[in-house]
Amino acid sequence: MSEDVKTAEEIAKDYTAMGHSVDLINGVIDGTQMADESAEERQDCVNRNVEHLELMVAKDFWTDEDMTAVNAAIAAGKAYTA
Repeated sequence: MSEDVKTAEEIAKDYTAMGHSVDLINGVIDGTQMADESAEERQDCVNRNVEHLELMVAKDFWTDEDMTAVNAAIAAGKAYTA
């Protein structure tokens, strides 16, 4: 079984996890999350989550999931400088 053969439940879990990364990226950027952390820690967090989203959005198992917020978070995260 290939890594990209997933059940609908597994795909839903992956999509939910991507939403958590979107929320974290947006929260760090708008100052509602990790505000007490160093600039380096905030930047590392955003970079890691952008990388995760880029890897996930490239998977071939997606069907009709809306990637608008994911793509927006990737763009915002790439433009972010702590």
